[in-house]
Amino acid sequence: MLEGLIGGLFNGISIGAVLLIVALGLAIVFGLMGVINLAHGELMMFGAYTTFVVQNAAKGMGGVALDLYIFAALPLAFLVAALLGLLLERTVIRYLYGRPLETLLATWGVSLILIQFIRSVSLPMVIGLVIFAALFFIGRLVLTRYTDWDRISQWANPLFLTLSAAISVVAWVLIGNSTSAAFSRPWFSTRNVDVTPPSWLRGGVTLGNSLQFPSARLFIIVLTVLCLVAVYWFLNGTAWGLRIRSVTQNRGMSACLGIPTGQVDAITFALGSGLAGIAGCAVTLLGSVGPNLGGNYIVDAFMVVVVGGVGKLVGSIVAALVIGIVTYLVGSGTLALMFPPTAFFQPAIDFFTFFATTSMAKVMVFALIIAFLQVRPAGLFPPKGRSVEL
Repeated sequence: MLEGLIGGLFNGISIGAVLLIVALGLAIVFGLMGVINLAHGELMMFGAYTTFVVQNAAKGMGGVALDLYIFAALPLAFLVAALLGLLLERTVIRYLYGRPLETLLATWGVSLILIQFIRSVSLPMVIGLVIFAALFFIGRLVLTRYTDWDRISQWANPLFLTLSAAISVVAWVLIGNSTSAAFSRPWFSTRNVDVTPPSWLRGGVTLGNSLQFPSARLFIIVLTVLCLVAVYWFLNGTAWGLRIRSVTQNRGMSACLGIPTGQVDAITFALGSGLAGIAGCAVTLLGSVGPNLGGNYIVDAFMVVVVGGVGKLVGSIVAALVIGIVTYLVGSGTLALMFPPTAFFQPAIDFFTFFATTSMAKVMVFALIIAFLQVRPAGLFPPKGRSVEL
């Protein structure tokens, strides 16, 4: 009984750690900036595919690289997701601050584009994108320097965008049709791919006769703690963290005091997106990677942020652990086994046995969260101070 309870608590904490590392970036973007980023799961997916690419490169190198590739994949996954998030913020999000419905729809559209990009990306497509970027951005740079751009920008911008897109699409199609099938084949397609963990993460730590803690889940717990410490240090121990907290509390006053709010928004969004990339790298240790990976975690991540309290990292930690432990104890049937098998407790045993599957446990957790939000609509740790009134 005791070993089963300890094992159940460990598995629950490990599930909570996975939820927390996924929700950490979302808590920063949604909690501090108020942006509902439905593409957060797809940023996580890009982190997972970056890990897959790094693993294949390590396979080509062989030797000790197969055991150490995870340490190269983590910063690369952070960098790829952060750059993608920065591009998203600079080109889409920054025009939609203060408009939550438009932000919701825009990021949902971006998430669909990113899913389809992963399914279809090939060398001809990448060449087409490079041609588009060269024509649009370099050409626009030349025009802004040598012409009266403010006067012609209203009609020149869409015209330049359309011409660049048309030329790049024609180049993409021509290259795809004139080369071999191997050259134009999609890199990832719609199928799921497997990422093999390093050998030192495949086993487990055994305690007693039946308790075993998988090394991969222990690694994710440690990684989550390190990410929490790093985020706390960044927000509370650096100048940019101070600027982020200042803009979060009062954007107008911060701008009056000379804080570059645009740069703060970009850095905050890049940080949250980079954490999504690390989460994507972490979840490759638990299963296969596919284009729909992000959709499996985005709802749970939002649950963690909302239950914990918007903008409260401590709340996200507590909420992730509680949701993870309750989900595992109910879904695995451990809670039903904790009651004495007597007639008095039989209704409770039947009740929890009915919910002792993964899907039914999630139904119970959803119901509990709805009931909880009726009592505390602002979450476990509601925001306080003047920021609530603004």
